Amino acid sequence: MSLSVFDLMKIGIGPSSSHTVGPMRAALAFVEQLKAENKLSQVTRVKGELFGSLGATGKGHASDIAVILGLLGEAPDTIDPPQVQPMLAEIEANERLPLMGEHEIEFIQHRDVILNLEESLPYHPNGMTMSAFDAAGGLVLEISYYSVGGGFIVDETAAKADALPVDDDQPKIPYAFTTGVELLAHCDATGKSISAIMMENEKTWRTEEEVRSQLLHMWQVMKECVHNGCHTGGVLPGGLNVKRRAADLYQKLNSLGSVKVITPQLSAMDWVNLYAMAVNEENAAGGRIVTAPTNGAAGIMPAVMHYYDNFYPNADDDGIVRFMLAAAAVGILCKLNASISGAEVGCQGEVGSACAMAAAGLAEVIGGTPRQVENAAEIGMEHNLGLTCDPIAGLVQVPCIERNAMGSIKAINAAHMGMRGDGEHLVSLDDVIKTMRETGADMQDKYKETSRGGLAVNVTNC
Repeated sequence: MSLSVFDLMKIGIGPSSSHTVGPMRAALAFVEQLKAENKLSQVTRVKGELFGSLGATGKGHASDIAVILGLLGEAPDTIDPPQVQPMLAEIEANERLPLMGEHEIEFIQHRDVILNLEESLPYHPNGMTMSAFDAAGGLVLEISYYSVGGGFIVDETAAKADALPVDDDQPKIPYAFTTGVELLAHCDATGKSISAIMMENEKTWRTEEEVRSQLLHMWQVMKECVHNGCHTGGVLPGGLNVKRRAADLYQKLNSLGSVKVITPQLSAMDWVNLYAMAVNEENAAGGRIVTAPTNGAAGIMPAVMHYYDNFYPNADDDGIVRFMLAAAAVGILCKLNASISGAEVGCQGEVGSACAMAAAGLAEVIGGTPRQVENAAEIGMEHNLGLTCDPIAGLVQVPCIERNAMGSIKAINAAHMGMRGDGEHLVSLDDVIKTMRETGADMQDKYKETSRGGLAVNVTNC
C-alpha cells in the first residue's frame, strides 16, 4: 500500500474529517455507485444510518448534514461552505432531495438520516450503512462504509481486513517504506533527505511541478483559513456559546508593534497560538480547511508552517514544499502502523500525529538530518501518548481548539530538541507509533470521541 502526501492532506470542510468529510465522501460514493450501476432512476428513498462514534457525536460534528451533502453529489474539497445552509433550507422546506443533483426523491431528514447512539458496526467505531429503496420498498443497493480517520473511507471488506483499499493497478514507488527504519535506510543509501525521498515517490503519480503546485495551493488555503479565522468574531455554532478568540488576539498582538521571537510577552508563542486557534475556530464553524492529517488537528501544521514562514528569515516556497513532504512521510507511518482516528485511538492519533508531522516538517526545513527529523517526530508523538478524545457535546471546540495550540508549541519545541541532538535516541519513531496504537487499544471507548467520558461528562450535565 503506497500513500501520497495528498492522501494525508486534503482540502475539506469542518468540523471533522472522520465525522464530516468521511460521511460526505461515503454518501457521495454511494450515489456514484447507484449511477454507475444504472440504478439511480429506480430509487425513491435513501436512508443513511450512522453507528458508534458517528452516531454518538453526529449532531455535534454535522455528520447528518454531511450525508445530505454527499447525496446531493457534493464533495468536501469542492463544496462552497457559504452555500451549505441555503441548500439544506431548500431540502427541508420542500422535503425533496435531488440525488447527484439530477434525480429527485422524497427526503425527510429525521426519517432518512438516523443517528444510532446504541449500536456499532463490527469493524470500526465509525461505521455507517447507506441503503436505497425503490417505489415498492425493495432494496436497490446497500453498502456499509467505515470512516477510518482523516477523511479516509473503506468498505466492509477493507475494514474487516484492517487495511486501506489497495489498487492492484497502482504503480510501484521507487522508495517504498512502511517503517521509520526503512525510510532512514533509503536516506542513508541515497544521501537524500526525507522530503527528497517523498518527492521521488510523489513523482510516481504527478510531475514535480504538479506536486509543488498542489502543495502550494494547499498552503494558500491554509493561509486563507488563518486570515479568515483572524478576522471573524462572534460565537461558534453548536449551543455551547464558545466565543471565537482568534480575532481579538490578532488585534491585541498587532497593537504590540514589533514582533520578536523572545520578548517579555512571549510574542512568538502568542502568534503560534493565534494561528492554530484561527484554523480550528474556522473548522468548528464548518469553514474551508486542510485536513492535516485530520480536521480535529488541522491547526497544528498551518500554525508551525506560519511560524517558519514568519520567523525564519530564509523561509520560502521551497521550504514550504519540503516541510509538507517531510511531514507527510511521518503521517504515512502513523497511518500505516497505528491510526489517525480519534474514534479508534483517541486524540493521540490526531493531535499526536499532527504534532509529530509538524515537528518533522520544521526540523527538515531548518537543516535537520534525516535522523534529527525522525527524532523530532518521535518527541512530538511521545509526548502526546495517552491523549484522550473527549469533546464536550461532541463539538470540535472544547478542548480541541486549545489542544491544537498546545500541540503546535510542542511541535516547535520537539523540532528544536531534535536539532540539538545528533539523531541518536533510545525510543524510535517506530516504537512510539506502535505504543500509540497499543495505548489506543487499551483506552476505554468512552475516551475515544464519544463525548461519554472526561471533560464531556464532568463539565456539562449529561
